[in-house]
Amino acid sequence: PRKISKTRKTVGIKKPKPIGIVTHFYGNIGVAIVKFRMTVKVGTAIKFMGATTDFAETIQSMQFNHEAVKSAKKGQQIGIKVKKRVREGDSVFLAE
Repeated sequence: PRKISKTRKTVGIKKPKPIGIVTHFYGNIGVAIVKFRMTVKVGTAIKFMGATTDFAETIQSMQFNHEAVKSAKKGQQIGIKVKKRVREGDSVFLAE
């Protein structure tokens, strides 16, 4: 009988790195405060992931110090209007 080799390589699935984290959520106005780890522009499709959170949406508008901005710089905490509830500590990824 032929010997069957069990040394098949499993292709590692790359886990996407989060581009930001939710630091606060204002439920009454549906705004998530997100601290980004890279520059992100309005129109970017993002995905929120957490213990009970899993949805994607496109950034329609963002604010910094109550002023509308077109992009968020790395390290900035930006307010983003979201359709669903998010929680502090939820990770933010680029949507596929």
